[in-house]
Amino acid sequence: MTSAAEQMAANTSWAALVKAKELRQRILFALGLLIVYRIGTYIPVPGIDGGALREFMDEATAGLGGMLNMFTGGAIARMGIFALGIMPYISAAIIVQLVAAMYGPWQALKKEGEMGRRKLNQYTRFGTVLLATMQSYGLAVSLEAGDLATDPGWFFRISTVITLVGGTMFLMWLGEQITARGIGNGISLIIFVGIIAEIPAQLAQFLSQGRTGAISPAVVIGILLMMIALVAFIVFMERALRKIHIQYPRRQVGMKVFDGGASHLPVKVNPANVIPAIFASSLLLLPTTVSTFSGQSTSPFMATMLAYFGPGQPLYLLFFTGMIIFFTFFYTLNVSFKVEDVAENLKNQNGFIPGIRPGKRTEEYLYYVVTRIVTVGSLYLAGVALMPEILRAQLQIPFYFGGTSVLIVVVVGMDTMNQVQSHLLAHQYEGLLEKSRLRGKGARGSGSRGSGGRSGSPRKGPSLR
Repeated sequence: MTSAAEQMAANTSWAALVKAKELRQRILFALGLLIVYRIGTYIPVPGIDGGALREFMDEATAGLGGMLNMFTGGAIARMGIFALGIMPYISAAIIVQLVAAMYGPWQALKKEGEMGRRKLNQYTRFGTVLLATMQSYGLAVSLEAGDLATDPGWFFRISTVITLVGGTMFLMWLGEQITARGIGNGISLIIFVGIIAEIPAQLAQFLSQGRTGAISPAVVIGILLMMIALVAFIVFMERALRKIHIQYPRRQVGMKVFDGGASHLPVKVNPANVIPAIFASSLLLLPTTVSTFSGQSTSPFMATMLAYFGPGQPLYLLFFTGMIIFFTFFYTLNVSFKVEDVAENLKNQNGFIPGIRPGKRTEEYLYYVVTRIVTVGSLYLAGVALMPEILRAQLQIPFYFGGTSVLIVVVVGMDTMNQVQSHLLAHQYEGLLEKSRLRGKGARGSGSRGSGGRSGSPRKGPSLR
C-alpha cells in the first residue's frame, strides 16, 4: 500500500511549476549559467590557427579527439577558453578522495563535519589549479609542435595557460553556484549539457553517412535500436534497489508509550550513480589530452601508449573496466554508503535488523549485502560503458560515441528531474499547510465570535447581584 507522500508524488502535476516561484527561479538561474558556459565554448584561445585546427579535428574525431570533444562540449575542437572542461577538477577530486581514505590527518578532517569538508574542498581547488596548469602548458607545447599556433613562443604558452586555467576555475565556480542556488548537481550538469550539445551534429553526421552508403542502413537501424534499449536498461537499473528491513522497538516518552515501528533501508544497485564512469574517463583523458595535439612529434613511448590505449583496444577496455569497478566500490563504501556510519546511526536510533545484533554485527551484515549489490552495479556500469566502445570499433563507425556519454545523459537527467519533482512536492506540502492554517484561523474566529455572544450575559451577572 502506497504512503501519502508517494500518492502525492504520483499526482504531482507539472502545471504546479507555474505556481512554484522558488523552483522557477532556481531553474532559470541554472539555465542562465549553463548558457554562459555554452557561450564560453565558442570564445577561442588567442593565437590558434583556426583552419589548421579544423582540419586536425576532422581527422581526430573518430578517436581520442572525439572523446575529448564530447566531454568538453565541443570546446576543444574550437580550442575555446573552456577547452580543458571540468576534468581537472574531477581529477583533483579523485586524488583528494583517495588520499583522504588512506592518509590519517585527512581522515580526521573527514570526521570534522562541515569544517573538515571545507578544508578538503580547498585542497581540491588547489589541486585543480595545479593539474589545469600542467595540462594547459603541455597542451600549449603540443599545439606548437602540431603547427596549430600562429605565433609560437613563450608569450603564446603563457597566454594559453592563463586562459585555460582561468576557464577551468570559472567552470568550477559555475558548477558550485548551480549546485547551491540552482537545481541539480552543477558539475554533472555542465558535463551533461556539453554532451547534449554535441548529439544533434553527431546524429546528423551518422544519418547522412547511412544515407550516402558509407554505413550500412542495417547498422544504422541496429545502432539506434541499441541506444533505445540501452537507455531503457539504464533507467531500470538506476531505479532498482534492495530493501533491508529495519525494526524499531517500543519506547516510552514521559508517560506515553509508543509502539515499535518497521521501516526499510533502501540500497541502490548502483549507489555511486555515474561518478565511477566520470572518474575512469577523466583518468583516461588525463594523459591523452596533451598527446592528441602533438601530431607527428609524439614521442615513441607516447605513440605506443596511444596505440595500445586507444578506444576499442584490449588494454583500453581492460583499464576502463578495472577503473569503473574500483571507483564503484571506493565511492560507495567511502562516500555514498559508509556501512560503519549507517550501523552507528541505526544503533543510536534504537533500530535493528531482525536477527542481527546492533553494532559490529550490523556493520558486517551491511558490508556483506552492499558488496554483493555493488558487484552487480559495477558490472552493470562497466557493461554499459564498454558495449558501445566495442561495437564502434568492430563496425568501424567513423566518429566517437560511448556508453559513458549515454550513461551521464540518462543518470544526470533522472537525478535532475527527481530534484525538480521533490521541489514541486515540497511546494504542494507548503500549500496544504497554508490551507490548514487558514482553516484553523477561520474555525477559531467563528468560535470566538460565538463564545463572545454567550459570554455577554455572565459578564452582566455580577452587576445584578
